[in-house]
Amino acid sequence: MTAALTNPVLEAMRADKPAFGLSVRVVRGPEIARIARASGHQFLFIDGQHGVFNAETVCNIANAALAVGVAPLARVKSLADPDTPILLDNGVSGIIFPDINTPEEARRAVEICRFPPMGRRSVGGNFPQFDGRAVPASQSVPALNASTVVVIMVETARGLENIEKIAAVPGVDVVHIGTNDLMADLGKPGQLDDPAVGNALDRAIAACKAAGNYAGCGGIRDTAKQAYWIKRGIRFLSTQTDIALLHTGAKAWVDGVNGQLTKG
Repeated sequence: MTAALTNPVLEAMRADKPAFGLSVRVVRGPEIARIARASGHQFLFIDGQHGVFNAETVCNIANAALAVGVAPLARVKSLADPDTPILLDNGVSGIIFPDINTPEEARRAVEICRFPPMGRRSVGGNFPQFDGRAVPASQSVPALNASTVVVIMVETARGLENIEKIAAVPGVDVVHIGTNDLMADLGKPGQLDDPAVGNALDRAIAACKAAGNYAGCGGIRDTAKQAYWIKRGIRFLSTQTDIALLHTGAKAWVDGVNGQLTKG
């Protein structure tokens, strides 16, 4: 049997469509994968940088996501996170690296995620992506290399200065602008309407177009603005966090009931 893997994130972007990611911050159960699929998301953005997850929890969610056709991507703590290889070996189909500032750091991220000759990832076996089947390395290695997504987050003025060089690193799939951290680094925390945000996103779109990969946007939580940037060329988008969706929905419901009560 030939090993073949698909990744809905890569499929969407290659079809010139946006890949939508549901950010997971507080949910610990695998049910979030089904919610992501039913709500039209192509991937989970499992936030190991700001959320309190251990590797086992991330991998349990990842395995559920694989089973329902949603790509489980994990944002790790840093480029030096020791859990990254474990996550890749146990179901995670893409890594989101925060705070990348140089092409050298981007190359290191690729090395962690890709098998030789492009990278330095160690070859394991019985990967969840193949349902635990013993697939020969001659098949599993190229299939995993082709389907694993490497996302580089640019979140500082220094990273933005190097964005063209970062995007040009072979093996990078997405250059993702972290708008909140970028504006904090520029001394304008929370000012997402500042022209610097648009300039950064436009620059990412141009750099990725030149490099043959894809630009991403995080932190902008307004649907009209998300649609605007998709029209301009963003193809990788974290839509909203689970905690924000829960809070917004719960508050809207209570406010609705209270509004009915005031009508007498």
